[in-house]
Amino acid sequence: MTTLLSDTWFVAQRELIKFFRGKIRVVITLIQPVIWLGLMGNMMRGLTNNPMAAQAFGTGNYLTFMTPGIILMTVLFGGVFGGVSIVWDRRIGYLEKLLAAPIHRGAIPFGKTLAMMIQGAIQVIAIMVIATLMGVRFASGFGGILYILFLAMLFSGILSSLTLSLAASIKTMETLMAIVNLLTLPLMFTSNALFPTSVMPSWLAAIARINPVTYAVGPIRELTISGWHWDKILPGTLVVFGLVVVFMLGSQVVFGHATTE
Repeated sequence: MTTLLSDTWFVAQRELIKFFRGKIRVVITLIQPVIWLGLMGNMMRGLTNNPMAAQAFGTGNYLTFMTPGIILMTVLFGGVFGGVSIVWDRRIGYLEKLLAAPIHRGAIPFGKTLAMMIQGAIQVIAIMVIATLMGVRFASGFGGILYILFLAMLFSGILSSLTLSLAASIKTMETLMAIVNLLTLPLMFTSNALFPTSVMPSWLAAIARINPVTYAVGPIRELTISGWHWDKILPGTLVVFGLVVVFMLGSQVVFGHATTE
């Protein structure tokens, strides 16, 4: 277990060094939340001017409602890079070196997932700072902000593990990106990330209720708008935690299978 943990950190560290050396990618990572919050938040601010709409959204400030959705949207699309790194490492021959190195083989998917979770946390911190500057107040205080960060990292782990599993068998970047786009966009827009289920058509609301993104957004939105109501926070937390365990273990199995064929 000690070897697995140390090797996992070794792989994650290498991914983080690559991330921070790519200055343009770091800048884009930090600018992207500004675009989402600044443009979409202001563009749709008028939605909550109507008292009935404000009741449906649970707040009179659409930006406050939207911030949890933007947090999940950012880590959702950021999780794609977990799989991209596998395809890229295979292309340049680095994956073969990792597989031949005296490290625990399971540390490769775990380390890449951990790196994506940390990168996702950096983006989420940027989003929460920007949202606060734009007038969003987190009802649960500093403890709630830390809990939101924890949930976002878990959700990032789900998406990273999923794309890593796909990339273990897919050989080309183009195919991986096509499949990932096919998965991520419907996941985002069939959830309650940007609009409450109460204003959706019945068929879309039914899909949203079983969408993993909805379970992740729920507790984050509760912590943002209302505060510490565990009856609404705990169910989503348990679902997200259960999914990250399943997907991380699944990536371990798929990756091991694909690299021994």
